[in-house]
Amino acid sequence: MLRVLAVDDEQPALEELLYLLRADPRVRSAEGATGATEALRRIGSAVDAGPDDPSAIDVVFLDIHMAGLTGLDVAQLLAGFAAPPLIVFVTAHEGFAVHAFDLKAVDYVLKPVRRERLAEAVRRVAEQVGDRSAPAHDSAGDQIPVELGGVIRFIPIDEIAYAEAQGDYARLHTAGGSHLVRIPLSTLEERWRSRGFVRIHRRHLVALSRIDELRLDAGSMSVRIGEAELAVSRRHTRALRDLLMRQGGR
Repeated sequence: MLRVLAVDDEQPALEELLYLLRADPRVRSAEGATGATEALRRIGSAVDAGPDDPSAIDVVFLDIHMAGLTGLDVAQLLAGFAAPPLIVFVTAHEGFAVHAFDLKAVDYVLKPVRRERLAEAVRRVAEQVGDRSAPAHDSAGDQIPVELGGVIRFIPIDEIAYAEAQGDYARLHTAGGSHLVRIPLSTLEERWRSRGFVRIHRRHLVALSRIDELRLDAGSMSVRIGEAELAVSRRHTRALRDLLMRQGGR
């Protein structure tokens, strides 16, 4: 059962969000705050009191555009807390999804808020709150936001086989299709290095675990991932071969 704080400086929007949250059977309590300052004060008090206190907050449903501090500012401040609540952004603007990913938001819900979409966000939060008794795991960082038909969805990084550079964008390839995100491939390379992704070409970043075959032909190298065959540039050939040999020897 979730303890929720909803934050929006527009009273009608806040009341509507609270109405929908309180109607969800997974929500134990839902309180509102009309600005960032009030929200930070209440969250700070809740964190200091501990998770078993009646004032505890599991998740903050947070508007982005507010007078004074924005929702993004609030999220950045919460990142410095020892045990901050989870965050779901609720906004009328699509353009902040990548920043939300950087701030480890659980979900990104677009206004006007639909009941079924909010229910999906609550489900995601409930899963993560339920996992908190397990060993620490950064599950929010295991997803990346993509836009599908005007709706922001979070795709598990484990489902991504490889990423392809397209200017300042990257196309993420999964078994179910591909998704274009406004993140340079070099940024994904830095973020995902520890997750087993390796650069094989200026255009391609691949998940080592998804490589089915390594092919050598007249001195050139390529890898097969599913139905795709991707060239390996000369500068990356030795490093890739060494990584695959070490992986195979484990």
